[in-house]
Amino acid sequence: MQLSISGHHLDITDAIHGYVTSKLTRLEHHNDKITSVAVILSVDKLVQKAEATIHASGSELFAHCENDDLYAAIDGLADKLDRQLIKRKEKLRGR
Repeated sequence: MQLSISGHHLDITDAIHGYVTSKLTRLEHHNDKITSVAVILSVDKLVQKAEATIHASGSELFAHCENDDLYAAIDGLADKLDRQLIKRKEKLRGR
């Protein structure tokens, strides 16, 4: 899985990079054919935003989350992507 992390109006520190990596590597448990993940972290005044696009075999998933805390936004983003991957896996299994 290729992971790219970029920041708008935000410097990506090693701590943030490590946190995003640790949260998004658990997504491989649901789909081992994830080719790339693009994460964009941004700051707008008091709102921290995290959005991600996952490219997997046959699909592209997108999620975004906003929160006052950047780490909470990353947690919410990982949870949303996790639910989307589980739903997609169950839909494919049903067919």
